[in-house]
Amino acid sequence: MVRAAVLPAVGAPLEVAHIDLPAPGPGQVHVRLAAAGVCHSDLSLSNGTMRVPVPAVLGHEGAGTVVAVGEGVTHVVPGDGVVLNWAPSCGRCHACGLGEVWLCANALNGAADVYARTAEGTDLHPGLNVAAFAEETVVSAGCVLPLPDGIPLTDAALLGCAVLTGYGAVHHSARVRQGETVAVFGVGGVGLAALQSARIAGAAKIVAVDVSPAKEELARAAGATDFVIASENTAREIRGLTDKQGVDVAVECVGRAATIRTAWDSTRRGGRTTVVGIGGKDQQVTFNALEIFHWGRTLSGCVYGNSDPARDVPVLAEHVRAGRLDLGALVTERIALEGIPAAFENMIAGKGGRALVVF
Repeated sequence: MVRAAVLPAVGAPLEVAHIDLPAPGPGQVHVRLAAAGVCHSDLSLSNGTMRVPVPAVLGHEGAGTVVAVGEGVTHVVPGDGVVLNWAPSCGRCHACGLGEVWLCANALNGAADVYARTAEGTDLHPGLNVAAFAEETVVSAGCVLPLPDGIPLTDAALLGCAVLTGYGAVHHSARVRQGETVAVFGVGGVGLAALQSARIAGAAKIVAVDVSPAKEELARAAGATDFVIASENTAREIRGLTDKQGVDVAVECVGRAATIRTAWDSTRRGGRTTVVGIGGKDQQVTFNALEIFHWGRTLSGCVYGNSDPARDVPVLAEHVRAGRLDLGALVTERIALEGIPAAFENMIAGKGGRALVVF
């Protein structure tokens, strides 16, 4: 029996309770969590913006230590540090065949499984496959990546979503080049990772945009050269910072129609706008045919940073070891399981960066 934050129903408050984990079966790994990040996607799952089978244990950004492995698991052994990968690729579908593993058609199949039970015997599903909002979890072997040497286990949790997403948005989706100008909309965990990644890419000017003036210090520490408080004049302000041209690249980490539209308007003619934020179906973005022709901009979605975790986690680890990437700087609050609802409220209010559940 281990403690976990359980979502009993969509829209219901999380309940911290004891759950019964089975021993790992064939192809499974039992992991004791060191830490789990509280991501906006967890909030979206809890409130119904994204669908999830319930009751469930949410949490998809985590790292920990292997307790036991099931039959057939050979890439990790008990005692190994691991990073959880919530979207393991199947290697068989059309997207995987194209090398686009972040679009794997079967990546989330495990979320429909029953992986544990409450003390009363109710079946529980693993939210986004890994159920990281718990002291321990049992996951498919594909959901664990060996932790590279020299990375603190607690901080490594952030590699599982925020950093892979923010880094990938900059390096894989937008493909920021040395000397380009970049604007990042939304200074949360993913946005902070994107700011650091733009700095790593050698961007000449990095503009951070957020509704909260309190985020400026965080943004500048992550690499922002300029900070703009979001308003109806944001696009005009960004053009004013870039010789009236607009930025080469805009990275939207909010998922709201108005912010996506502003990111597009802030991008120069021929520039690239990458949308990372996950919005609801009601968030409709409108463009007219003439402006699409005239501006020649590229607007693209970005899933999980267009990343291949097995390939990219070692690259990120090297940036950490070299001092180019500061994982701890993304964290503004370290909490217990009971603190997750308050962390959700802070996200809704636009406060802070990443909240990290530390076990």
